[in-house]
Order: sequence, then structure tokens, then C-alpha cells
Amino acid sequence: MSTEHHNKGQSGDQPHTHTDVAFESSDIDTRTILAYLFYLALAVVATFVVSVFVFRFTTKMAADSDTPMAPVHRNVGATMPPEPRLQGVPGHTNDPQLDLRDKKEADEEANEKYDWTDKQAGIARIPVEEAMKFIVEKGLPAVPSPTVEKKK
Repeated sequence: MSTEHHNKGQSGDQPHTHTDVAFESSDIDTRTILAYLFYLALAVVATFVVSVFVFRFTTKMAADSDTPMAPVHRNVGATMPPEPRLQGVPGHTNDPQLDLRDKKEADEEANEKYDWTDKQAGIARIPVEEAMKFIVEKGLPAVPSPTVEKKK
């Protein structure tokens, strides 16, 4: 870090002068700078006015080319698609929550009763608890491994 003072040679409030660089008051022409600023402001205003006209023209063109939507009828039944429809849409009479509860009850009942699925093939439905006990006692049947044929 330098301990030398950089204000050597200056006396009082006089600015530091350099022997090689000089400043003349005629180097800066304030009229030219103000003229450039005026023309810049004029160009910005002209650009804004042109952009407003372009925006209005394109908005009108888009509105003219847009086709209106078909009128909506108050008779919902005539505009509904045929069944089956998604639950919960307007015009659907069933309660989705009630349908879900009924489905769960029916599935639980089916899992807890004995029934023949295919009597001729010997396939029966038994309760899940009984099926798990049966598999623990007897084990799963052995499945033969698939044979791989060699290509000639």
C-alpha cells in the first residue's frame, strides 16, 4: 500500500492539470447534444404512435376473422353425449361417492363367498382368507419351465 499522498502539487481548490491533456470549452457543443436529444425524443414518440396504429389494425383484423361460437341451449339433455358419461358432469343422475361405496361393498362381498367361476374347468372362487391358508398349507403348484426351441 502506498503511503505517498496523491494530491501533491495542488493548491487549494484548483483541479489537477495535466501537461499533455488539455480541455477547451469549445470541445463540447451543447446545442448539438440538445438537438440529438430532441430528435431522439421525437423518434420515440413517432414510434409509439405508429405502434398504436399497428396494434389497433391487427386487433380489428383478428376480431373480424374470428368465428363466433355456437349459441348455448338451455336444454342440457339435448346437448349431452350418449351414455356412458363421466360421473359428476351436469346431467348425470348418479352420485359418484355412492357409486364408489357400492362398488367397494360388492367387491368385498365377492371376495368373501364361495362360488363357481367355471364349474366344467374346475375353477372356483373362495374367500381370500381361505385361499391364503390353503397356499400356506399346500404351497403353490409347480409350474413347468418353458422350453426353448433351437433354430436350425
